[in-house]
Amino acid sequence: MKVPVRKQIEGLTPYKPGKPIEDVQREYGLEQVDKLASNENPLNCSPVVIKAVKEAAANLSIYPDGNATELKEAIAEFYGVKVSEIMPTSGSNEMVWLLAKTFLNPGDEAIMADYTFVSYKIATITMGAVPVIVPVKDFSLDLDAMADAITEKTRIIWLCNPNNPTGTLFSEEELHSFMKKVPEDVLVAYDEAYIEYVTDPSFSKDGYKLYQRYPNMVVMRTFSKIYGLAALRVGYTLANEEVLDNINKIRRPFNVNRLAQVAAIAALKDQDFVKRSYEVNMEGKEYLYRAFDEMGLTYAKSETNHIFVDVEKDCNEIFVELQKRGTIIRPFPRTYIRVTIGTMEQNKKFVALLKEVLDK
Repeated sequence: MKVPVRKQIEGLTPYKPGKPIEDVQREYGLEQVDKLASNENPLNCSPVVIKAVKEAAANLSIYPDGNATELKEAIAEFYGVKVSEIMPTSGSNEMVWLLAKTFLNPGDEAIMADYTFVSYKIATITMGAVPVIVPVKDFSLDLDAMADAITEKTRIIWLCNPNNPTGTLFSEEELHSFMKKVPEDVLVAYDEAYIEYVTDPSFSKDGYKLYQRYPNMVVMRTFSKIYGLAALRVGYTLANEEVLDNINKIRRPFNVNRLAQVAAIAALKDQDFVKRSYEVNMEGKEYLYRAFDEMGLTYAKSETNHIFVDVEKDCNEIFVELQKRGTIIRPFPRTYIRVTIGTMEQNKKFVALLKEVLDK
């Protein structure tokens, strides 16, 4: 192609989502494939949501509410915050890009962990900014090292808590200590995609209020994980009005479709489904811990719906061999894989196949 691309994206590797079930079925001629690669809810979503979406799908010719007014009102009521402090997006991934586009200029710096959500780095580089990579410590974000990395060029700090892919978290006390070291002109993007799965009592589930104490913080959450709405792409951010007003200048019109808005409103109403999903995840997590212990594998204790585990062999080889047998996981550099916690049937199948592959 003769048309030149932007200099910033020349060396970028495209984001690779978890491999689709259909691709694996076609590639290996399989009828049954379990996808444990993308941290999706194995229980699907609430029946209340399915009913609401079916009703809303009766008329698809009308544009959605570009302001997502009813969804904002539902979230505001759920958390007890102002409607003006909420911005729904097409998954929290869209907000990552909106933040980068709004606050990063070429040459600025953005601090992030080496093992964290990959979109932070891609969005940063695309805007011509410099990613400042801080290694994780014992699978966890090293907040002291991240604070030490702050310079006069720092504009964004990306914090995923609990972290993806490692599943670890830092405490509320550690976060407040960190925020005291962050200048007021540095934005802290605080990603709580997995908040509903957390069990550690040191972690505050009232993190959505943090932006009220720290005006330079935005809190991102999503309906993709425990609510099971990954296919519809809907997330939301809580932040002060000035921050959201600036982001809104570049937000795409109709960025959250009507079915997604309806589904999210319905999902909030069914907290019993959230509770069941949490319980299934807890049971599955403890089962996988025991299995990994028996196999002598090192793993990170997880506060999410996935586990980061060292399989002590080439991760891509394990990835392919598991696919051939009907289970999709996510490979990471060297010998690490990330496996989503599924139903107990899926978990047991995965463990049996992993033992088979590792014994080859």
